[in-house]
This record gives sequence, structure tokens and C-alpha cells, in this order.
Amino acid sequence: MDFQNTLQFAQQLDKEDTLNQYHHEFHFPVINGKKSIYLCGNSLGLQPKKTKSYVDDVMQDWASLAVEGHFYAEKPWWDYHERLAEPLASIVGAKVNEVSVMNTLTVNLHLLLVSFYTPTPKRYKIICEEKAFPSDQYMLQSQVKFHGFKTEDAIVEVKKREGEHFWRTEDIIEKINEVGDALALVLIGGVNYYNGQVFDMNKITKAGKAVGASVGWDLAHAAGNIEMQLHNWDVDFAAWCSYKYMNSGPGNASGIFINEKHLNNPNIPRFEGWWGTKKETRFLMKSEFEPMENADAWQLSNPPVLSVAPYLASLQLFAAVGMPEIVKKRNRIVAYLEYVLTEIDKEVTSSFEVITPKDRGTQLSVLLHGQGKPLFNYLMKNGVILDWREPNVIRVAPAPLYCSFEDVFNFGQILKKGIQELT
Repeated sequence: MDFQNTLQFAQQLDKEDTLNQYHHEFHFPVINGKKSIYLCGNSLGLQPKKTKSYVDDVMQDWASLAVEGHFYAEKPWWDYHERLAEPLASIVGAKVNEVSVMNTLTVNLHLLLVSFYTPTPKRYKIICEEKAFPSDQYMLQSQVKFHGFKTEDAIVEVKKREGEHFWRTEDIIEKINEVGDALALVLIGGVNYYNGQVFDMNKITKAGKAVGASVGWDLAHAAGNIEMQLHNWDVDFAAWCSYKYMNSGPGNASGIFINEKHLNNPNIPRFEGWWGTKKETRFLMKSEFEPMENADAWQLSNPPVLSVAPYLASLQLFAAVGMPEIVKKRNRIVAYLEYVLTEIDKEVTSSFEVITPKDRGTQLSVLLHGQGKPLFNYLMKNGVILDWREPNVIRVAPAPLYCSFEDVFNFGQILKKGIQELT
């Protein structure tokens, strides 16, 4: 459609938006006495208002039932995490038995690599994207060294082409085929944290599997942001955090996906703990591990219910709305954001550039030419919350559940005024 960079037009888009009502379901920070323009859902999602009641329920059960809350709370603690499996499966395109919740993201990636990175002297290399999120880099480096290999030999980074800000799928597939039967694992961020690019997970997974490698995905910036079909794409494993687009709270519990074909495999290597054993026999305290027949077999300890409760609260919103509607609004509001940025760029002397390719989710990364951290600080002081990445990129993410088109218009006006004042 033909956009307009006017307040009236933005407000009309909000009237047409079927999800506009949901911004009332969230708490917004207040800056200078006004509700902030929150464009940082790619880093930490806002708190749903219903979160407190979910946590309060657990606290009340703890107070009134103590240990008996494990079995006699309204939502018994011992199987609390199971309530998250169905809505999560819908979000990531999995079967319910392929999904579980446990630990935090990098912990889970380490645990999953116990199962899916089993290098041999011939097949030991790992392919990842250039400058992956630092935690992924550290995790892969330590895994490689743990197995006795040199990182500079075992880790193969796919680079962007000279002068480009994004990766090309054909370059990734070419590198997979080049490494060939030496490739043990492909592990890439499904959505790149820096430029917001969505990788073609289907094609890349097929290419990795074709040469005999395991393929996994870090979905930290993908879960709750883009539609996925992990089961149908034949992905081996994946993990994601819950505190970005899924609004579960800072540092909260991580989700995992393990393809159904790997479940009930007695030969798969795995670190194991009490909560991975069968529910029916768990409290018999047997010395022999009897794995759950689903992804819960990878759990070690009982999930932290006080952390999982906010996650469940947020997932109820996702279940009510559905990913197709979230993606529909996401596409429209991000298109409007890009339009507003383009219009503002025409009006100011100090230009900027959107470096996020068309394969994108909610985030646009904006490279500032002639401006730096002072402009970011100006935006923050004037009620716009987003984030900064060195050397001069701001990441802007209008999360569909709580951001409005009017937010996007007002952000553009504040951005223009900041550039004009600082130039």
C-alpha cells in the first residue's frame, strides 16, 4: 500500500490493526512522564500485565502448601513445564513431544552439542556465520577445544561478500559442500542478532544433512518473531531464549527442540539427570536412568517454576493471537518503519542506511553515517528505547504485540529532530 509519513495516517493504520488492543496487555517504561516508545523487543520484551498473577499464584501455593505444591497446587509444579510445550510447538513448528523448557540458552546449546557434536578424526568441523553472537562463538570454541581440536582448524566461518551487509544463502551452501565429509555440525543463528537477517533454514538444513552433518539453530532472535517449521525442515535440534520476543522476563528459561527421530534412541550420547527420567518411576529413585519418551529426556533438574510461570503467562497471549497474525502485523509495521526511515533520510543532511536485507523479521538495523552514540543517547533521553551496536548501528524492533504505527511515526520525528540538532 502507499504509506504516508503523517500522524493521521499512522493513527488510521492503528485503527485497522486487529492486534492494536494488545498493547494494553503490557507494562511500558515511563520517560519524562510519558509512556516510552519501546523498540527494543529484540533485546528484552515488555512485561505482560498478567505475568504478576502467574508468579503470585506460585508464591501463594508455596506459602500455603509448601512441598505439597509439587502435586497439589492448581498448576502442580512437578509437571508445570509441560503446559508450555503445546504453545511452543506451535510457535516453532514442532510436534509437542519435540519441545521442552529448561536451563538457559547457552547452557542448553552446550547440552545439545553433547548429543549432536560427536566429532571423529575425519569429521569434526563446524560451520557457523561470521561474527556469530559472542556467546555462540565462545560455546563453539570451548566445545572444539574440549574435543581436542584447534579452533582455527575446526570452526569454519561463512563470511559476507566484500561491501555487503548480509550473507547469501548460496555462499553458505557452497561452503557446506566444500567442507563436505569433514563437516560434523552446522550451527547458525536463525535470525542474525546484528543485522536482523533471517537465514533460509530450510535450504541450509537440507544442504547440511546432504553431506552427513548434524544441523542445529540458535533461535534467540527467531522464536516469537518469525514463522518456522523445524520438524518439517528436518532440523536436528534448536534452542532459544524466552526473554526477547516472547516476553518472559530477563534471563529467563530457554526452550529446546529435538527432532522426533532422535527421541528414544538408546545410542545417543546425552548428559542426564533426575528430571529426564520417566514420570511414572521418577520417585522410585531407581539407580538406572529411564528416559522420558520426549524432549524432556534432556532435562537435568526440575525446572525453576518461578521462572517458568512468566513464560507461561506470555505464551497464553501468543496462543490467543497465533503466529500468522503476529507475522501479518510484523510485516506491515516493519514496512512502515522502513518507509518512515526512508522519508526522514530525504529530509536530513546526515544520512543513514538500513542494513537489514529483505529476508527479515521484526528488527531493522540502521547504520548511521555521520552520526554516532550521541544520536542514540538523544533518542533514549527523549523517550525512545532501542539499542546500540558498535561501531554505529542502532537496532529498531517494533514488536507486533505491543508497538503501534503511531509509535513508529513518533520515533521518526524524534530521530529527525535529533539529527538536526546534533548536526
